[in-house]
Amino acid sequence: MKNLRYLVNISRVLGVLLMPFSATMLPPILVALWYKEETIPAFVFATVTTLMLGIILWFPFRGEHKEIQPKEAFLIVTLLWLALSFTGTFPFAFSANPNMSFLDAFFETISGLTTTGATVLSDLDTLPRSILYYRQQLQFIGGGGIIVLSIAILPMLSIGGMQLFRAEITGPFKEDKLSPRITQTAKTLWFIYLGLVILCALSYWAGGMSLFDAIGHSFSTISTGGFGTHDANFEFFQSPLLEWMAVIFMLLGAINFSLHFSAIYHKDLLHYWKDPELKMFLIFWFSVVCITGFALFYHPAVAQSSHTIAKTFFQVTAFFTTTGFCNTDFYHWPTFVLMLLFLICLVGGCAGSTAGGIKMIRLLILKRIGEREIKRLIHPSGHYLIKLGNSCLQSRTLEAIMGFFLIFIAIFVVIFLLLLMMGLDPITAFATLTASISNTGLGFGAVPESFQDYDDSVKILMSIAMLAGRLELFTLLVLLTPNYWRY
Repeated sequence: MKNLRYLVNISRVLGVLLMPFSATMLPPILVALWYKEETIPAFVFATVTTLMLGIILWFPFRGEHKEIQPKEAFLIVTLLWLALSFTGTFPFAFSANPNMSFLDAFFETISGLTTTGATVLSDLDTLPRSILYYRQQLQFIGGGGIIVLSIAILPMLSIGGMQLFRAEITGPFKEDKLSPRITQTAKTLWFIYLGLVILCALSYWAGGMSLFDAIGHSFSTISTGGFGTHDANFEFFQSPLLEWMAVIFMLLGAINFSLHFSAIYHKDLLHYWKDPELKMFLIFWFSVVCITGFALFYHPAVAQSSHTIAKTFFQVTAFFTTTGFCNTDFYHWPTFVLMLLFLICLVGGCAGSTAGGIKMIRLLILKRIGEREIKRLIHPSGHYLIKLGNSCLQSRTLEAIMGFFLIFIAIFVVIFLLLLMMGLDPITAFATLTASISNTGLGFGAVPESFQDYDDSVKILMSIAMLAGRLELFTLLVLLTPNYWRY
């Protein structure tokens, strides 16, 4: 009986969340109508199918009202991402152009929703505008977080929304809220996110992009996704001004959104500098920019045009924020630089941002744990507290962060070995896995620009890695433990 109520609650919530997702297929239909394209049937099919699936899951249990438990939240979030990736596949799979297998369409969809930006598509300049727009829109939805969006626009979800919020939001401090009510917190985050997207689009448009490109690239910039509307990605525009704009907005997308809220609410930019995580993030970022610029400047094999100041700042920022934009043939850069860039994308941006990776706050706390252990070696009887700002961190938080690092390393090694078993060389396997699990999307080695030539088994494994990275491992990993399924 308990298991039945458990499934009823999950079905009802998934249905409520899937129904509004069907509405996201409508803007691409308008784009197709505007450009007189033949993709309308595919989008109509996707809209109707997603809506009907949501109704089927919700309608039989619409009268049930039961609080979401923490155990249910993990499964709901994971199933929702899989359901969105499955239904979001239809426009790709059922359009004549591009001509994609269902697996390739699923890979492209989950890459967009997780804001990874890895692609199996080529010849983007020949694709219908509606498909290109839809592809960019997937990142916009994923970057804002479908759970946060749903809680923000569906107050009817007063069924324990905090549990969904905690399972979805990135970073170690999942209890933090900007306001006492979870619905208001989600709305605040969403309006900040939407405001940054609009500001970015207007800036790109003023900087010389077409309106279509400006909207599409604003979606992928603030979401730190990295999809582009042209084969040459950001290099298509050949504009240092646009590159500098992109650097600024990529950084804004990778900063904790609660800091944006504090700065706007208090009208004081000093709130940014007072944050220890952001300080470390900016220092770390600028240091890598300097090291990369120095290495490229003195490397004889790198063409002078490929390491201008704007391009260096742009490409390092694209890696550091896990956006994954590309404005140069970076895979021809020195191996030292490539390894540095792929290591920093594993770190990623700040907690509570749209960026992927481990998150800078965890690295900062791990650093302070290491400093504490060194002090204990010198003064064994000393008692040292680890602080973040003015707050002392609890032992449970420290244990969770150390556990996260251990699990991350273990999963990385296991998947890396599986890729080697599938026939990838070590360099390509490392770059492919890093690009996927950090939600960066850029790779080097045998397949630097596209995942199109990978075997289906590799695509499936990397789809799992992208989802695991987006949900920060624990949300997905907890479902694999026997204790989870024991009521």
